[in-house]
Amino acid sequence: MLSINPKKTNVFVRYNVYIENDMTPDELAEVLYPKDELVYPITISIFEGDEDDVVAYLQNAIDAGRHPIDLINNALIKGMSIVSKLYDDGDLYLPDVIISAQAMVAGVNYCKSISTEEISSKGKIVCFVAEGDIHDIGKNIVSVLLKAKGFDVVDLGRDVPVEEVVESVLDEKPIMVSGTALMTTTMYSFKKIKEELTRFDMKTPLVCGGGAVTQDFVTKYKLGVYGEEAADVPKIAESILKGEEIEKLQNLYHKH
Repeated sequence: MLSINPKKTNVFVRYNVYIENDMTPDELAEVLYPKDELVYPITISIFEGDEDDVVAYLQNAIDAGRHPIDLINNALIKGMSIVSKLYDDGDLYLPDVIISAQAMVAGVNYCKSISTEEISSKGKIVCFVAEGDIHDIGKNIVSVLLKAKGFDVVDLGRDVPVEEVVESVLDEKPIMVSGTALMTTTMYSFKKIKEELTRFDMKTPLVCGGGAVTQDFVTKYKLGVYGEEAADVPKIAESILKGEEIEKLQNLYHKH
């Protein structure tokens, strides 16, 4: 794709070259890493998505007297926040974020396994793939990204009956429900879920996305919020924590 470079008249450059930052992602991340000598290698390992190194450096820090729960907040979440910032700025791509998120989740699980303290969660979110649909890659990505942001994910899996989703919402009382569908024949279960939740007077936002799902389809029904990209879902969850109502969520995240 070609674009006119506004800095040079009558000069065409490839679009992706024009938007490249003067600094590489590694250089940008280096500026943001914490200077703490025990935390520094953990955040680098998060950025690089190396699960083994994350656990090894966490153990080094714990052996040096650091508390596992403090490391979750001040090392793992810090490292993931650097990745998120570079992604938001257009310096990293979604696959980079997913790899880093998986490394962070591995670190969190390790810290949990050796700590006796209860770890607080930002909130509970139910994730599922629509009934009749077995394509769960999108759901898995969303789950990892939510966990990386500190949310407790109730993963119902794929091909989940409407009744099971509704029952989970009634039992778990999540701040949000996230559903994905790849096929047009399966996305209509979202409508049934919304109708059932409304019948029970539940006002839990239902974030819907996937290859078959459109913004117009989602917004026809109460509770519906359209998630065009997997990376939007944690942002929507953060907005819910700030008290944003469904109509405001639609205004913020609907792009078309």
